[in-house]
Amino acid sequence: MSPSPTYRLFAFIARSVVLGLAAAFVLSVLAPRLVDRLRGGTGAVRSDVVATRAAQSYAPAVARASPAVVNIYANRITAARSAYRVFDPLSQRLLGYVAGPVIPRRDQSLGSGVIFGADGYVLTNNHVISGADDIQVMLDDGRVRRAQVVGTDVETDLAVLHIDARNLPTIAVREDAAEVGDVVLAIGNPAGVGKTVTMGIVSATGRQLRMSAFEDFIQTDAAINAGNSGGALVDASGELVGINTAVYARPISAESNRAPQMPEGIGFAIPVATAKTVLDQIIEHGHVIRGWIGADYTDVPPGNGDAHAKGVLLVRIVPDSPAAQAGLQAGDVLLKLNGVDIVDQMDLLNRESALAPGSTARLAGLRGNQPIDVNLVMAQRPAPSTGT
Repeated sequence: MSPSPTYRLFAFIARSVVLGLAAAFVLSVLAPRLVDRLRGGTGAVRSDVVATRAAQSYAPAVARASPAVVNIYANRITAARSAYRVFDPLSQRLLGYVAGPVIPRRDQSLGSGVIFGADGYVLTNNHVISGADDIQVMLDDGRVRRAQVVGTDVETDLAVLHIDARNLPTIAVREDAAEVGDVVLAIGNPAGVGKTVTMGIVSATGRQLRMSAFEDFIQTDAAINAGNSGGALVDASGELVGINTAVYARPISAESNRAPQMPEGIGFAIPVATAKTVLDQIIEHGHVIRGWIGADYTDVPPGNGDAHAKGVLLVRIVPDSPAAQAGLQAGDVLLKLNGVDIVDQMDLLNRESALAPGSTARLAGLRGNQPIDVNLVMAQRPAPSTGT
């Protein structure tokens, strides 16, 4: 019995639909732009797709900042004494090894730097170039130039170099401070493998590690490793927000020694505002000029009562310093500088250092339960090597 005409018509339509869908699928895979034209489109990628892809890429930011980031090779000549093994069995038991002559050895440390001036000024970390006999800077285009140290600042771990080159690409500097949650890119030369970019966010601001006197670190989870020091931390627009300086190192313990140490994802950078201030002063004066009251202080202990929750406690007065001449004493609590509340010791340290030597500062606080109010003439903060 042959199929009815209705059945044959239905089967023909079904086969046509299946073949049409199959052909459409093949064309959409092999020739998507042809399908788009058949639908009346232009064959171009949609603007919303382009925008989405652009939002997912930081290539423009890297292209903007990377040319101003350099590799730094700091060479040091050190002396190492050689040793010779004594092969005579009896002498070997008595002497083991015999000291040989002192042999000079060339050590090289790796770091990164950021070009701030088209005429050759480069900012990096002081610990990258400290003690170096010869400093070489490799530019983004592969050129290598010998660098001269313009000046260093141990208290912020920054150094300014100068290379003999002109019309160099310079870094764009962000005007406002980085905020927690900002996307950031770390650009540098980690482990000497070559220029590398890592991505993360600003995890915290205002961090203090007690590594140096002036600290206000940006904390980030962008990977920072040995060789990144002195490199750039930029935002998603390619503008500089900080100078990569340190990475968290977990203390070695019996347990941690049993397994390989893994990265902690905690790196630190010096805010660009601090770095720029140090750079400008070193270029102008050869060193950083800071104000100094001549006292050591610490945060007010919680046990001193809520009335003293803010401010600082003086623990030592340097003889013949401005603080000594103004009559301040160890045990005094300082609450205000020039009429503005003192938050803590870092707040006072930063604010006193910003005052020009020779200017007058007014300090108010308490001695026991009695108020004190003194004026003093700021001195210049001594270099760390001279002590305080």
